[in-house]
Amino acid sequence: MTTTPSPYEPKNILITGAAGFIASHVTTRLIKKYPSYKIIALDKLDYCSTFKNLQQCTSSKNFKFVKADIASADIVNHLLMEEKIDTIMHFAAQTHVDNSFGNSMEFTYNNIYGTHVLLEGCRVTNQVKRFIHVSTDEVYGETKLDTNVGNHEASQLLPTNPYSATKAGAEMLVMAYHRSYDLPIITTRGNNVYGPNQYPEKLVPKLILRAMKGEKFPIHGDGSNVRSYLYCGDVAEAFDVILHKGEIGQVYNIGTKKERSVLEVASDICKLFKLDPKEAIEFVKDRPFNDKRYFLDDEKLKNLGWEDKTCWEEGLEMTTEWYKKNPNWWGDVSTALNPHPHFSAINLCDEPQWSFQYGFSRLVRSFTEIGRTNKCEGQLKFLIYGRTGWIGGLLGKLCDEDGIAWEYGKGRLEDKKSLLEDMFRVMPSHVLNAAGVTGRPNVDWCESHKVETIRTNVVGTLNLADICKEHGLYLMNFATGCIFEYDKEHPLGSGIGFKEEDKPNFIGSFYSKTKAMVEDLLKEYDNVCTLRVRMPISSDLNNPRNFITKISNYNKVVNIPNSMTVLDELLPIAIEMAKRNLKGIWNFTNPGVISHSEILELYKEYINPKFKWENFNLEEQAKVIVAPRSNNEMDALKLKKEFPDLLPIKDSIIKFVFEPNKKT
Repeated sequence: MTTTPSPYEPKNILITGAAGFIASHVTTRLIKKYPSYKIIALDKLDYCSTFKNLQQCTSSKNFKFVKADIASADIVNHLLMEEKIDTIMHFAAQTHVDNSFGNSMEFTYNNIYGTHVLLEGCRVTNQVKRFIHVSTDEVYGETKLDTNVGNHEASQLLPTNPYSATKAGAEMLVMAYHRSYDLPIITTRGNNVYGPNQYPEKLVPKLILRAMKGEKFPIHGDGSNVRSYLYCGDVAEAFDVILHKGEIGQVYNIGTKKERSVLEVASDICKLFKLDPKEAIEFVKDRPFNDKRYFLDDEKLKNLGWEDKTCWEEGLEMTTEWYKKNPNWWGDVSTALNPHPHFSAINLCDEPQWSFQYGFSRLVRSFTEIGRTNKCEGQLKFLIYGRTGWIGGLLGKLCDEDGIAWEYGKGRLEDKKSLLEDMFRVMPSHVLNAAGVTGRPNVDWCESHKVETIRTNVVGTLNLADICKEHGLYLMNFATGCIFEYDKEHPLGSGIGFKEEDKPNFIGSFYSKTKAMVEDLLKEYDNVCTLRVRMPISSDLNNPRNFITKISNYNKVVNIPNSMTVLDELLPIAIEMAKRNLKGIWNFTNPGVISHSEILELYKEYINPKFKWENFNLEEQAKVIVAPRSNNEMDALKLKKEFPDLLPIKDSIIKFVFEPNKKT
């Protein structure tokens, strides 16, 4: 006597392509029916997926959304380990046949390479107990019109278009990993699915939306091609059954023997809109190859206890009503409604940049939204770059004093993968970048190390800005004001400072050249706050990077008034600017200017009454340095308006530097 095995009970499920059509219905069903399961929803939010499809799941504390691509092995492997994934339901794929004829390489990359990354992650981590690979009925190829026998799971795979060929190729990989590495694989092959939330490149939603717009129905060829249609709710139930009752190593067809031609589908939609099919339908050029029929043997899945319950008429009516209530669900889909849409021409939907979810918050939110709300929730978290630098070190201390959670980035700016790992590890609300090459011991170093300077100051900074932009993150970038020099419009001693909108005019040093270059490029990123720091000063007179420490150790100094940044006063302001999500370019200096000699006079008055120095001019200075230095006045009015208590430079130096260090 045989006994029925106990149903499989997963704990932590990774669902790929979760914001797509079918997967979103499966995800929603599992969240509602099995509240003890932790669901990690992974999706790169391509044109045919949207986070709105998962909005019913966000109230669950066991739901987590990750915006990422399955082709990223680092992210996949990290997810598998970090979330202790024991079950994968792999829906992510490019699926529209029309697109595959014009953009087949994209299908190979997503459907085959992406699947391979997942399989390899399972092999390496060796913890997944069930891997459900979602394939398609199209891998069987065309079924003869005169047969009543459907393709059973052991039938030969004979794909006829690039899409189905990539799905068949993915199946071969899945089969090989099951046999070679004993991966716990289950494969499904399903008929056409329809219902709410489907992107309107597919037949049913396309015709419904065209009917709502009063447009004709474009039918490929003569419309005689036959397909079997399943309602999305029934398909979600099928995956529920397969997840819990499916046998490892098996293939399950998800199908129905209730077939309809494309022309019949169009006619049925005409009836719902009270349209005359003869007037509403127009025949257009067929696909390069269009299988006449797909027909499945569905007995194997029925033996597990599943069958489709929603009749065509009922399902079509529910679907139509949903689109009537949600006509703008996908935004502008005019291109998708064309008779022959192609991926390269399809407008991406207006999708917020959802990314790695902040913890297990009950509301899945973008990092940008977290940044706006976390101040009142006490959930600010800063990711700081520049661990070994002066400003980076001070920012960490200030966060501690302000009670802000923070961590240093471990990645190098030049390495995008390591930056992504930092984002995933820290899950920040804000990113602060104080990393960069200024020179060792000064900017002269950059003149003989130009490639290294470009790599960090330009490429690295843009890498970080790009990743933050892609994932909806706020970035504060500590830049420099040493990109200007006094000129005719801003003469020395005039009190006319360079404003935020002025174009840099100083490229005397290679360091300044790279900083001006990257600042100009960062203007294209609306998530970035650029702070122009100049000749930074702090109360730590032992720090060799402190401008006062530097000039107090020189035998001779030039005597030119300059704008400067007192870090003790301005870095707390930077923290507040991040909290307020202030963006754009800011001259990050104290108002006014002060000369080298004026500072040294204060040094003599407060620190060392015996201190002496000599002045020399720029021509004499040029003989002892490699690269020219920038001298300028920055207009700090914009910053002063935002922070009215900001002190003039001389007053700030006295209050924050010399008074605390007074020895005379």
